[in-house]
Amino acid sequence: MAISIGGGEKVKSEPNVVPLCDVLLVLLIIFMVVTPLVQKGVDVRLPTALNTINMPDNPEVVLAIRRDGTIWVNQDQATMDNLQTLLEDAFLTASEKKLYLKADMDLEYGKIVDVIQVVKDAGIEIMGIITEVKTEKGES
Repeated sequence: MAISIGGGEKVKSEPNVVPLCDVLLVLLIIFMVVTPLVQKGVDVRLPTALNTINMPDNPEVVLAIRRDGTIWVNQDQATMDNLQTLLEDAFLTASEKKLYLKADMDLEYGKIVDVIQVVKDAGIEIMGIITEVKTEKGES
């Protein structure tokens, strides 16, 4: 009968990566579920239009105006007084120099005109208007 007392065997120093993979997969699923919820933006009821073009999935600068007149630049709330400053700051880091306007369909037309004037004063020349796609001419 022979007994080995640890003289010839090497110690295995390999980490067990199976629990690490399980944790990473759970984190991946959490981020996949949460990311679309975070990127939704300001809740606005958009008007519909027949002639539309596709816009990028994640526009860099979005100006949203809600029905009650509150103004948002991306996720920051703005007023008419600091709107120009917020727009200029947002365009300093933006690679695409295009603004996307997302205004509620029940918003007063004069309010939109005032905001567009501030946008022009901020030096922004290219602006797209975000709408919902109208399926047929009879629908609204």
